[in-house]
Amino acid sequence: MKIYTRTGDDGETGLFGGDRVPKDSARIEAYGAVDELNSVLGIVRSLRPRREIDEVLRKVQDDLFVLGADLATRRASKRPIVPHIRASHSKSIEKSIDAFQRFLRPLDSFVLPGGTMVASYLHFARTVCRRAEVLTVRLARSEKITRETHVYLNRLSDLLFVLARYANSIEGEREVRWTTRIKKR
Repeated sequence: MKIYTRTGDDGETGLFGGDRVPKDSARIEAYGAVDELNSVLGIVRSLRPRREIDEVLRKVQDDLFVLGADLATRRASKRPIVPHIRASHSKSIEKSIDAFQRFLRPLDSFVLPGGTMVASYLHFARTVCRRAEVLTVRLARSEKITRETHVYLNRLSDLLFVLARYANSIEGEREVRWTTRIKKR
């Protein structure tokens, strides 16, 4: 099978179910950002993070494929085989957040993204996740998608923040706190 099909040469692409849409449609932007997020998590995993981080990220990558397939399928599609993100996916993310957060000091200020390579890329993944969430919320205004897609992305960005803090903590890397330089009047 050839990788190129030439079916997208006129600026359209196919969704699961056969519908054709412009490549710059809100739906394509949303699942494109999810795909980008999955790729960034692949970079994080290539850095060989600690096993407990890697295991969570592997599961998240699987979830993101489910989420991408969900976003690439219109609700009216006759393809019942497409899985959907469910509340249980978000609950699993919440459990992971709680588990890792137990090892972290409570925050009393904002922290600047950075630290170790793993933590820095987790912060980067968090920002891509936020963009995917925004694009998914925008899509939901014009097309029917499940609420759980953007709930999941909201929880995932929190998890990625906690994992970045955890990655720095286990390597003894200090967090850099944001200090405001705003002058009071």
